[in-house]
Amino acid sequence: MAKLFGSSGVRGLANVDLTPELACKVGLAVAAHAKAKLALVAKDTRVSGSMLEDALVSSLLSSGTDVFLAGMIPTPTLAYATKSLGADVGFMLTASHNPPQYNGIKVFRSDSLSYTDEDQDAVEKNVVQGTFRLADWRSLGKTTQMDASQVYLEMAVKAATGLCKPWRVVVDPGCGATFNIAPELLKAVGCKVTSLNAQPDGFFPARKSEPTAESLQDLANVVKALRADVGIAFDGDGDRIAFVDEKGVFVNFDRSLAAYSAYALQGNKGGTVVTNVEASMCVETMVHAQGGKVIRTRVGDIYVSEALKQSGAIFGGEPCGAWVHPKHHYCPDGPLSAVLMLKALEEENKTLSQFISAVPEYVTKRENIVCKNEQKYKIVEKIGDALKIAFPGYLDFSTVDGVRLALKDGWLLVRASGTEPLIRLTAEGESLAVANNITLKTTKLIKNQIEAEIK
Repeated sequence: MAKLFGSSGVRGLANVDLTPELACKVGLAVAAHAKAKLALVAKDTRVSGSMLEDALVSSLLSSGTDVFLAGMIPTPTLAYATKSLGADVGFMLTASHNPPQYNGIKVFRSDSLSYTDEDQDAVEKNVVQGTFRLADWRSLGKTTQMDASQVYLEMAVKAATGLCKPWRVVVDPGCGATFNIAPELLKAVGCKVTSLNAQPDGFFPARKSEPTAESLQDLANVVKALRADVGIAFDGDGDRIAFVDEKGVFVNFDRSLAAYSAYALQGNKGGTVVTNVEASMCVETMVHAQGGKVIRTRVGDIYVSEALKQSGAIFGGEPCGAWVHPKHHYCPDGPLSAVLMLKALEEENKTLSQFISAVPEYVTKRENIVCKNEQKYKIVEKIGDALKIAFPGYLDFSTVDGVRLALKDGWLLVRASGTEPLIRLTAEGESLAVANNITLKTTKLIKNQIEAEIK
């Protein structure tokens, strides 16, 4: 059987890859693994959500698991409520930032951490072997409708304590799961809120569910026209956040991550920040200036969250807007990040553009090199020694996820694509010339290695 779980749960085309039958099997397999007595189930706004929800809930009830039905809420709300309401497991039906034809099942433990590789492997084994528990008819589970939003809002409002300024905010949920809770939270902390695309629609008609500079052009225009203080946008399930500054300029994901990391460390008087191997070295620049340390993980928010819990780090995130605040819970959280960013701006007495301006802007280059699926992982495994020879002054060498070399004036990352016959190269330099040099040298090495493998 092909591997079910990726770095963000089970995901695929609705009713093609992810069917009601598979949802049933996953529900039964998780219930057996977690020995679940109580589960929390929620969904984003996708049109396939109700279909998959009915199948998943049926399987949980048949296993004897009681189910709290939380309805249409963001992923971080589901994760936090799983912890705060004492559920054994939480299920979020979402494909996050992917297009509307996709859906997925993301599973959370009772501590709000999404299922680790170990958990996922155990569930997949249950699916393959049919290790399910079916309850006697007298012991079937029961469903209860419940409002998870309130416990989440109480936490998020409390986290923003001290926020006094009536920030003028334009918020764009993109017709996704934050359609209600994000405007409500921002108003609850005293913001003057203008909402765009705040109606639930699983076709995502207003913009792509992934918040990018291109998809948020309307938000940028409205921020500028209204002379608002900040624009805030979320992806389909609310675990990612993107910012537009007071000038109507989209804020680079790496720079916002680095700026907030420095702020968090300053308030904590040092500590550790977690990010993945693809994040810009501006994170190190800002963190080291505060006397902090950076831990880099594989790409995938579960690996960031897992490292946060294991290391006791104070903040973590990926350069896609997935920010984790471990003081509150272990799921990336867009709405919570929104109010915490406003709190940071207020404490620093800065506009968003001023807050970000302290972060250096480096040059990033990306290349995709065609390589057969059966060769790509071997090539990446072998390329490390050649890279060390080509860049003898390297500062750090990592094989956490692909091969990463940190240099005095830049870094490079070579990874095999998980979905295509490609080897992906990411290079960053303090200048365009440095980035180009790293890219050219590394691309040549990879192509030489591919040719040698063919011979």
